[in-house]
Amino acid sequence: MTGRIPDVSSEELLDHILASLSDDKAEDVITIDLRGKSSIADYMVICSGRSTRQVGAIAEKLKERLKEDLGRGSKLEGKDQGDWVLIDTGDVVVHVFRPEVREFYQLEKMWLPAGAAAARA
Repeated sequence: MTGRIPDVSSEELLDHILASLSDDKAEDVITIDLRGKSSIADYMVICSGRSTRQVGAIAEKLKERLKEDLGRGSKLEGKDQGDWVLIDTGDVVVHVFRPEVREFYQLEKMWLPAGAAAARA
């Protein structure tokens, strides 16, 4: 296999990510459409895990599933701490938080227009 990223649309990738998060019981999952707003990704997904252990497990399992199912590599940041893990898949950036850390940073408020509701999975 070459280092080429398989042809998967950002919407297909997002669907796969949301299914993985659901399988691993991620909580309060929201999707933010970044198309036309940012060049960092097409979508941002924010979710919570109940504990440091669950946050790390959700992130690691997502990385494994993307590699196995789609042949798509991704980068993890913050897994060792377990409070906030960022998974960069290229077209979709996923943030997995412990609830207290998520409340502190409030990324949803930074990326959503005032009064807008995020799409909940």
